[in-house]
Amino acid sequence: MERRRFKQDTPLDQRLEDHAKRLRNEARGTPPGIRRDDLIRRAKQAETAMRMGEWLKSPGLQSTK
Repeated sequence: MERRRFKQDTPLDQRLEDHAKRLRNEARGTPPGIRRDDLIRRAKQAETAMRMGEWLKSPGLQSTK
């Protein structure tokens, strides 16, 4: 079975940022409870992934060959 592949138009960090903003906006309109907590948790995860990507791209971590 062959994998379906497609090229992303926007970089991963931008997609993560947009996703986190969408989740936070949705959480604002949701009454307090499990659903809202889940939306906030998922937004934090996306923001953490974004920061990790920035950290991994930092000049101090680049290999010197």
